[in-house]
Amino acid sequence: MRTSSIEKFIPAVIATASVITLVFWLTGRAPSSLIDRVPGRDKATATASTQHRPASLEGQLRHFDGIPADLAGAWPRFRGANFDNVSHDDIRLLRIWRQGEPRILWSINVGEGYAGAAVMAGRVYLMDYDRDQQTDVIRCLSLADGKDIWRYSYPVQIKRNHGMSRTVPAITEKYVVTLSPKCHVTCLDAVSGELLWSMDLTSRFGTKVPPWYAGQCPLIDNDRVILAPGGDDALMIAVDFATGKVLWTTPNPRGWQMTHSSIVPMDFENRRMYVYCAGGGVVGVSADAGELLWETDEWKISIATVPSPVLIGQGRVFLSGGYNAGSMMLRIAQQDSKMTAEPVFRLKPDVFGSAQQTPILHNGYLYGVRPDGELVCLNLDGEIIWSSGSAHRFGLGPYLMADGLIFVMNDTGLLTLVEATPTSYQQLAQAQVLNGHDSWGPMAMVAGRLIARDFTRMVCLDVSEVGLAEE
Repeated sequence: MRTSSIEKFIPAVIATASVITLVFWLTGRAPSSLIDRVPGRDKATATASTQHRPASLEGQLRHFDGIPADLAGAWPRFRGANFDNVSHDDIRLLRIWRQGEPRILWSINVGEGYAGAAVMAGRVYLMDYDRDQQTDVIRCLSLADGKDIWRYSYPVQIKRNHGMSRTVPAITEKYVVTLSPKCHVTCLDAVSGELLWSMDLTSRFGTKVPPWYAGQCPLIDNDRVILAPGGDDALMIAVDFATGKVLWTTPNPRGWQMTHSSIVPMDFENRRMYVYCAGGGVVGVSADAGELLWETDEWKISIATVPSPVLIGQGRVFLSGGYNAGSMMLRIAQQDSKMTAEPVFRLKPDVFGSAQQTPILHNGYLYGVRPDGELVCLNLDGEIIWSSGSAHRFGLGPYLMADGLIFVMNDTGLLTLVEATPTSYQQLAQAQVLNGHDSWGPMAMVAGRLIARDFTRMVCLDVSEVGLAEE
């Protein structure tokens, strides 16, 4: 009987295997239903070796017919001007979307990945990758219509690994700084696209390219670029804007490696520091000379550290992660000449955690999407005020705030508008704005325009009251 039962299943097994093989043969990849694209969930190991030859970032600059938009406002870095993922433009936004709203102003193809946009002076900057030419590409586009103004590219071979590019440039009126998938740093003239200086973190500092490629976004602070190579001799570095000269390095005796998290500047006790979630813990580094002010290994994630620290005030730092990490509130304290960092509370993943996106602090409350996909509102003691419920789940997509509203994207390009209030979950509108998959790239908001992307396409939406009323 047992042999007979097994034989009944053999044709079905063969048929299933044949379908999978056919999909591989026709498309060159596995069916999407069989691939879980969450970095680390497959417990993959790092794909890049520390053995790298120095890359030559001397490349090609091409100009196109795009023209910068005559629009005020800026989103100059990852999570915006104030590092809070909140647009502070004084522009009224729509709270109800009718059929065909929000209107798509432009849409472009982009290389596979999750790299988000930075915006200034009517220009949109994007770290991209061209698979056909095998080049990293820094693109400058018009905010008006998405047309390329210029492209700077240099050769580098990158294999498909849950996408390629996933970082956001940092920009000023004069400079644009990028960190590429394989940890190549470029500084270009923001207007002309001319290369000013470049740096290969792997060859210079011994940086190990993180699994699923680099996700750290560069930080521009005053006249310096701040990066965390996590290399043999440099946990963090400061680089002069104009020359590319390294001004200071922070020693790395524990060998803590680069993560996908980004550096956040923090002012505390009349000192400016940089807070970073490294591979083995969290650090605070002096902005003056790169001195290590404090460190703690109370917070570390075994697979992938992605969300950035959220500064709460009064020395508090909120940390969150995926892969059963949950979340934690740290408190920084000054004790004589020494700073310390101690946990205030921890939250289990089912209360709150975040695999990819960084929560938002707004009017004394934290908003974010936890591992079960629900949008939640937390008070600063870690208590749940409300959750969106099982009927409203958002996956791993990004979210930002503007004009008292939360724009939250799900995995497949469905954009939801929610009132940013601790009172209750109040959903106002929904629209399918992208039709691909993995709509995970950080969004940007400038002048009532929302820029979002999925795995291979980027769109610019008009979400303003005035813009649509003029049509």
